[in-house]
Amino acid sequence: MGVGRFEQVRANIRRAYIAGRATVAVVDDPEDEPIPAPPPPSDVPAGDDQHVPYPLRIAAAWSWRLLIVAVAALAVLWVVGRLHQVLVPVAISLLLSALLSPAVGWLRKRVRMHRSLATAIVMIGGLAIVVGTLTLVITQFVNSWQELSQNALAGIQQIQGWLKRGPLHLSDKQLNSIFTAANQWLNDHRAMLTTGALSTAGTAIDVLASLFLVLFTTFFFLRDGRRIWRFLVSLLPAAGREPLGSAGEQSWQTLVAYVRATVLVAFIDATGIGIGLVVLRVPLAFPLAALVFLGAFIPIIGATLSGTVAILVALVARGPLVALLVLLVVVGVQQLEGHVLQPAIMGKAVAIHPLAVIVAIATGVVLAGIIGALVAVPITAVLNTGIRRTTSGLVVYQNGGSEARR
Repeated sequence: MGVGRFEQVRANIRRAYIAGRATVAVVDDPEDEPIPAPPPPSDVPAGDDQHVPYPLRIAAAWSWRLLIVAVAALAVLWVVGRLHQVLVPVAISLLLSALLSPAVGWLRKRVRMHRSLATAIVMIGGLAIVVGTLTLVITQFVNSWQELSQNALAGIQQIQGWLKRGPLHLSDKQLNSIFTAANQWLNDHRAMLTTGALSTAGTAIDVLASLFLVLFTTFFFLRDGRRIWRFLVSLLPAAGREPLGSAGEQSWQTLVAYVRATVLVAFIDATGIGIGLVVLRVPLAFPLAALVFLGAFIPIIGATLSGTVAILVALVARGPLVALLVLLVVVGVQQLEGHVLQPAIMGKAVAIHPLAVIVAIATGVVLAGIIGALVAVPITAVLNTGIRRTTSGLVVYQNGGSEARR
């Protein structure tokens, strides 16, 4: 009886073993195993969004991010518009500091002069030179303005007569419509062009306040600019201090190079065109050269407009042949500036595509008039350098952190 019971248990174990092997064989068979569905991408949300096409999700993701950037840009422009009476003098102070900072650095390193004394000497001497030069240029221009405007008007009338009697054979009605449209455009945009320049100088109190703000801000920028920047960088998160600090230093060098190169290029343009006007015996040579000097601070557009006035004066005073020679002089100087002077003086540090320059100037004129046109290009150059430097610095920092973790 005991043996029978033992054989029954053994038979049950054997049947269970055979059944288990069969089950394992069925499970392990790769042909019978169901193919698992591929896991969804990590950036695809679960739920109903899976039914939205992938390109539409990408477009939506870019759209809300761009909307946030646009809102932030509008907020910045609103703040700038509210604080323009402060920001415009600060911007002028930055430009003056960029122009005078190399001299302060030279006095501190070579002469071993105290920071405050070196700043005071350079600031007084530099402002005396700048104010004296601008006073001489503006005085000559203002004193000759009546004669200059009369000659330019006579030149326009002479061109109008050539258009009527020349190969184009335009009628009086067509010419009147053209000049009417031009005058209407100037009248419509006169407020836009002058508001930015006059809004900060509406009264004598505003002029004095802006002047003192420029002087004090320039002094402290020259004396403590580096320490101020280091303090601002120390307020940033630790991960961004090194790349942003390096980007700020590089952007400042870009601004210094731009201001120095702009002054030098403006002087060379005015000298070259002025010598050409003197050789060709065109009247008002010095005021026209002064106009070229002032216009050169507005890239591309300023030199073209000032050169056009010189050509009109030459056309009236000396005839078409001399006007053609003046045109060749202006074009030659501008070609020398665009292809030789600016690449050699400014270098790659402030290399900006001409399309970006034109768009920046147009945007500056729309937003802030004449002052906007003056500061648009240096702001674009600084932002270009800062963004490129910050991006490369963050990439290097992240790569360094990943290498360190490895």
